[in-house]
Amino acid sequence: MADSIHSARVKKCAELMTKHDLDVLLLTKPSNMFYLTGDGRLCSYAMITSRGEVALGVPSTDIEDVAKTAAFDKIVGFEDEVGMIHSIAHYFKEFGISKGSMGIENTFLTMSMQGMLTHPHAKPEQVAAKDATHLLSQLRLVKEAAEIELMKEAARVADIGMQAAIDAVAAGVTESEVAGAAEYAMRRHGAEGFWRSYVAAGPRTNIAHGLPSNRRIESGDLVMIDIHPIVNNYSADLCRMVCAGTPSTIQQEVYDLYLQGLLAAIAKCSNGVGMVELENAMHDIYKAAGHKDHIFGPAIHGTGIDFEEAPLPPGHAFFHGEKAPDPLQTNTVIAVGNCGLYCGSWGIRIEDTVAVGTAEPVVLTNYPRELVRK
Repeated sequence: MADSIHSARVKKCAELMTKHDLDVLLLTKPSNMFYLTGDGRLCSYAMITSRGEVALGVPSTDIEDVAKTAAFDKIVGFEDEVGMIHSIAHYFKEFGISKGSMGIENTFLTMSMQGMLTHPHAKPEQVAAKDATHLLSQLRLVKEAAEIELMKEAARVADIGMQAAIDAVAAGVTESEVAGAAEYAMRRHGAEGFWRSYVAAGPRTNIAHGLPSNRRIESGDLVMIDIHPIVNNYSADLCRMVCAGTPSTIQQEVYDLYLQGLLAAIAKCSNGVGMVELENAMHDIYKAAGHKDHIFGPAIHGTGIDFEEAPLPPGHAFFHGEKAPDPLQTNTVIAVGNCGLYCGSWGIRIEDTVAVGTAEPVVLTNYPRELVRK
């Protein structure tokens, strides 16, 4: 039997489907499946009709496991991709859908995956495939109170991981070792996984998102650490910088400037604020200080089940197959500080996870913002 949370989500989803003229959703993105059904995994799918009917298809090896976590009990197993296609066709017949529109997640699917879901042996010929990316983003945009609590727990684990990473920073230690220290600590304190960790030191801080390498930290290096634990299927996004020694005067000044912009944007995170307004709160400060040419990329993105999801700034949204966001509502959760100031031989970036409040922001990540370790 479906629980009240997932029943309410499916009901809202069905209403949006009717509004968008969709008869059925065929989902394969784990985060969307998890949100609507209570279980999401690779090599699986969920079908949801505009009447609120729900069915799952999973590898036959996983049926028992899925039955324990899914909020719905219509589950079929398959042995391979051919079996998956035939099981999709079976559900189309069971649901009585022979024509109309089917929503799929264009921004998640590769061309070969899309070809499998739209294979003539899977869907009826008179069922047309449409992109449902925006519908699903709209559905998940504003977080429920229980989701906020789960993200607070993910933020707590991120704070622990950050402490372990910063404790590991020393001359001679590799970026990869710093990332490993963070990831080990996060797993020990409740994370079942994490999105890719970023650790970059010295001149590598001048790249937007530096994946950890075997470069050894040198004395005096700035070190950028960006971590994204997954705890009970929800994420938090936390980035801090620390110096392996004493920063130069200009490095400290730029760090302080970046922090000023970050705090200005966070302070505006209340109901009705626009994404562009938040970005401008940061960027205008940097431009006024002469750093116009050092700004790169979007400063803000949504976070939740995925560490990067809607809402996204208008230009960034376009390239992710999303629509430009409306003014942000209370309990929308965003990461502020996604990109930094890149000054040539080094860069500065700090990032926090923030819930938009009714009157003031709720900052979920709480690790201190200090360039010099105390």
